[in-house]
Amino acid sequence: MTQLLWLRSDLRTSDNTALAAAMACGPTVALYLVTPGQWLAHDDAPCKVDFWLRNLAELSTRLGALNVPLLIREVDDWQAVPDALLKVCREQGVQRLHYNDEYGVNEQRRDQAVTTHLEAAGISVRGHLDQLLFTPGSVQTQSGSYFKVFSQFRKACLAHLSVSLPACEPVPAAQAPLGITSDPIPTTVTGFPRPTDYLRALWPAGEAFAQRRLAAFVEDDLNEYHQRRDLPAEPGTSQLSAYLAAGVISIRQCLHAALGYNQGELDSGSTGVTTWINELLWREFYKHILVGYPRVSMYRAFRPETEALPWRRAPYELEAWQQGRTGFPIIDAAMRQMQETGWMHNRLRMVVAMFLSKNLLIDWREGERWFMRYLIDGDLAANNGGWQWSASTGTDSVPYFRLFNPISQSQRFDPDGQFLRRWLPELQHLSRRDVHNPSAHRSLFGVTEYPAPIVDLGASRARALEAFRNLPDAQA
Repeated sequence: MTQLLWLRSDLRTSDNTALAAAMACGPTVALYLVTPGQWLAHDDAPCKVDFWLRNLAELSTRLGALNVPLLIREVDDWQAVPDALLKVCREQGVQRLHYNDEYGVNEQRRDQAVTTHLEAAGISVRGHLDQLLFTPGSVQTQSGSYFKVFSQFRKACLAHLSVSLPACEPVPAAQAPLGITSDPIPTTVTGFPRPTDYLRALWPAGEAFAQRRLAAFVEDDLNEYHQRRDLPAEPGTSQLSAYLAAGVISIRQCLHAALGYNQGELDSGSTGVTTWINELLWREFYKHILVGYPRVSMYRAFRPETEALPWRRAPYELEAWQQGRTGFPIIDAAMRQMQETGWMHNRLRMVVAMFLSKNLLIDWREGERWFMRYLIDGDLAANNGGWQWSASTGTDSVPYFRLFNPISQSQRFDPDGQFLRRWLPELQHLSRRDVHNPSAHRSLFGVTEYPAPIVDLGASRARALEAFRNLPDAQA
């Protein structure tokens, strides 16, 4: 029976659950659907789409070595996907479709529509667990519900993993040639301009590179990860998020690499390792939240009472935040980093998100959308989870009365101002003390080209606290 592998966010041949299952069942053809209208609707960044295409080109070569042809078809959005898949199945004599599960509401509705359409035509459909360590719903509270608190979810996951670790699937053996020519991979897609050469060079494509980056991180940086991960001027993080989001590397490969370094220990041994495993489990947690509480992938707050927050409509302040012109160096440097590199340091994602949602009291959804439009690692679950955590509207979120002060955050995590000067050259001449708060020295040091702060931190903090206190369940 001919098998069709529908590739989505799983652009690799090693440890690809659906690929291994398809090739074990019979001769396999792979398919990737280009859906520019859907990508625009989901605010996918041009640099992310370019990254997908570059990884598809690398994947096509690897699939070719397995004699698996890669077909490319374009439809505008997911409404057209069931018919497009059925057409390919009929053209190739396919009797079974395989794909790796995805978890947003739109993704699940799309996959259900595909299953209904193909099974009505006599073609079987099989979804596979690949993005996650655990199937959503398999890690639950004692009352049988999805976890809402990360620490409890983490404890349950570690208990499961201590009993049984999910294995990594090897690259399948090559199949007999099928006599089908792979399609050329598009280099651009309408509506998504090509990123700069500088940005593209930061993110080389292909699973071979992703594996090298993982190995180098484990060897050189993992042991000190807990100490260096909050320092934006240092390369203390794995820089693997874009590869995980596109499925160029798997969560299982990351976990096994960490455990290999830590002599098999999940929750002891190297503090750097256990801290990084926690970050992998945060990623897992937010994807489970998508399934257990689907409203979060429909632009709704996890905590319904926070929908009553009096968000401000402040277009000037929103634009200043977007363009890195708030007058607070750590905010502006982080926003400029994202626009130029397609990535932002995780500590800074929290700082800029809290500044927008609390100091400016602008709806967190504005920030969530803006991030997706620029991040090469944009991922619905992680992005939404991070924004709602920072805005105190989400599951396990930071208490509403906790606000990161952007000046003290800058002083603490970039004490010498190295990161600030990298992205704000107009502040290069300031001392390590003054660079964090140039507004206090505007006339003395002549930093007139850098904007004054757009908000008073004390007054804006009081405004945010008042807004949250007035919610019905603010004290709960």
